[in-house]
This record gives sequence, structure tokens and C-alpha cells, in this order.
Amino acid sequence: MSSGKPFVSSSISYETLEETLDVKPQTSSLFVGIPREAAFQENRIALTPDAVAVLSSNGHRVVLETRAGEGAHFSDKDYSEAGAKIAYEKKEVFECDLLIKSAPVSDHELEHLKVNQTIISPIHLPVMKTHILEKMMEKRITALSFENLKDDSGHNPIVRSMSEIAGSAVMLIAGQYLGSANSGKGVLLGGISGIPPTKVIIIGAGIVGEYAARTALAVGASVKIFDNNIYKLKRLQNNMGARLWTSVIEPKILAKQLKTCDVAVGALSSSGGRTPIVVTEEMVSQMRPGSVVVDVSIDRGGCFETSEITSHEKPVIHKYGVIHYCVPNIPSGFARTASQAVSNVLMPLLLEIGDEGGLEKLVWHKFNIRTGIYLFKGALTNIHLSQRFNLKYTDLNLLIASQR
Repeated sequence: MSSGKPFVSSSISYETLEETLDVKPQTSSLFVGIPREAAFQENRIALTPDAVAVLSSNGHRVVLETRAGEGAHFSDKDYSEAGAKIAYEKKEVFECDLLIKSAPVSDHELEHLKVNQTIISPIHLPVMKTHILEKMMEKRITALSFENLKDDSGHNPIVRSMSEIAGSAVMLIAGQYLGSANSGKGVLLGGISGIPPTKVIIIGAGIVGEYAARTALAVGASVKIFDNNIYKLKRLQNNMGARLWTSVIEPKILAKQLKTCDVAVGALSSSGGRTPIVVTEEMVSQMRPGSVVVDVSIDRGGCFETSEITSHEKPVIHKYGVIHYCVPNIPSGFARTASQAVSNVLMPLLLEIGDEGGLEKLVWHKFNIRTGIYLFKGALTNIHLSQRFNLKYTDLNLLIASQR
């Protein structure tokens, strides 16, 4: 066997290969559909005419179901002039590759969904149904939820905006029902010089509680805040820039303060499941007649034992002479402002999706977007949904890596 050097033909030439880099994909034109919401008390629309105009000027197509913006006082003409096509059949809207909804996917919309569609909408975990999720998985849907979508700073921009609206609106609502015209105490929220200020109790020191406190203090009310999370109480103090009356939720202290308050706001948040009841029926029975309870946490069961879900048409009930305002989805009552807040988040996101060539390609570069995706091409990627409905969970990072 020869031990010499291997023979290399002089006719063969060798060249250094260029390094292969990740090339940014070509931009794509989005085909966006906005259906009209038929959900209970949903008046918001996810994109305003101004946002549609920006999308249209960037080469994206938008199809809007007729009267979709009616609840937020946007007309078909507004959208048509912004460049959207007005569809008079729901089926035409659902032919779009990307659906933008301001309410979760409902039963009657399942039949209209097409294979490999992308949906951006709220998820509303307490009312999510197993068969809806399974049908979306079957159709290989990619879905992104409002609630879990995060921005570059790690915050939930849509949730925060809705909480700010709800917190600010709470005091406006309370002031309305304190008046004599609504069987209230006939008290002006905040009071005037020479008259003791209105007493407001806020249970919960999150974003809703903070903005409720800001609004109440701005009109001159006396504010006391309860929460079992010391960090939230300290954060609220720092954000407000003033020393406030705060306390952990001690039943005796809370009951004593409720006896003399004019307004009580339930703004407790719950990471999962039902909001804990911290105000018992007995505590409510000892409140002054004509006092107002606004239970913002009613969409997760409420933190007042006497709370029952009401509607925007019939917003209040009376128990023990106390007015209860228990409307879920308070921002929907201020639909135009809420729509603008949602649109301000989604419009830049849609432009990014178009620039990157699709949502599947955008999530490769933007890690914060991944937290909002609960379905990726039919695979369930949200661990909480997997545990709640006993469905197979797949790690999104592995799915994205496998696409490269």
C-alpha cells in the first residue's frame, strides 16, 4: 500500500466559500380582516381609521365588515376614505390571511376560519371553551392574545392601557351615581371648601387602583388603599409621589373604613382563576345607604360578595341600599378611547409583521412577541391553557427553531 501523499489533479481549483448570513426577508403585503363583533357588550374596534390609513399607505390591504366601527362611533365612510374595503358578508372578511378582533373567537365564527390563518385578539381565559381551542388547533391557526402581548420593555401595553382607562373611568362613574338623580347620597365627589371631602376606599394597588386614586385625588377626595401585596403598595406610593393612606387587607380595619365611606372600588387582580372575595355581605350591609360600589374585578368573579354582573344598558343593582356598579369590560363603555389605545399598539406591530415578511418570521427576531402567542400553526404553546384544558403543550422556542 502506497504511503505517499494523495494525488491532487492540477485541473481542480479550490475557492474559499463566502460566509452564509441570515438575510432579512423581503417585506410582504398583509391582507387584514376586521370583523364586526357580536360579543356581549363589546363596542371596541381593534384598528381606527387613522391606523388603517397608515397600513394602506404602506401597501397593505384591509377588509372591514360593515358597521364594525359603529360601537366606537367610526363610520364605514371613515374606513372607506382611509383605504379599507367594506365587506357586507362576514365570510368575505374571514377570507383574509390575518384577522384582527377586539373580542375572542366565538362559536359562530369557527366555521368561517380558514386553514393556516393568523388571528390577533383577546383570549379571555375565564370564558374560553375547549372545543373552540381544539377547532383552532385543527385548522393550524397561529393566534396571538392581547392579554399576553409584551412590548420591548417587558410590559403588557394593551392590558395596561385598558387598566388605565378603567381606573380613570371608575371615579367618573362613581361621581355620577353619587348624585341625587341616580338615587345616590346627593354628594359631590371631592367636595368643596369648608365641607369634608368624599371618602373613597380602593381595594387593589395595581394599575386600575393607581389611576382610580389619581382621579379621586385630583377632584379632592380622601383616598385609602388596601392590598395584600406590600410591593404594590410601595410602588403606588412612589408612582404617586405622595404619602398615601395604605393598609394590608385586614378584615376588621377594612370593615371599619367601609362603614363610613362614600365610594368603594374593587380593583383586585388575579393571576389565575377567581378573584378572592374580601368584602363580605355583612360588611356591605353596614355601609351607608346611597354609597356606591364599583367592582372592576367582576369579570373574574368580583371581590365583593354582593356583586352580580350587570350590563351597560342596566349597569347598577341595589343591595342593602348600596348602589352596585358591576359592568365587566368597563373600557368598552368608553369605546372610542379604548379603540385608539388598542390601535396604537397593534398598528406598529402590523407594520413590523409586514416588514419582516409575516408573524412567523417576526417572532424569530422579537422575543417579547413570543409571550403573546398561544397557538403556533395549530400547536398549543401556552402552558396555562394546556393545564386548564388538558391539551398537549409544545414549547414555542422549539417550534420556531425547527422552522429555520
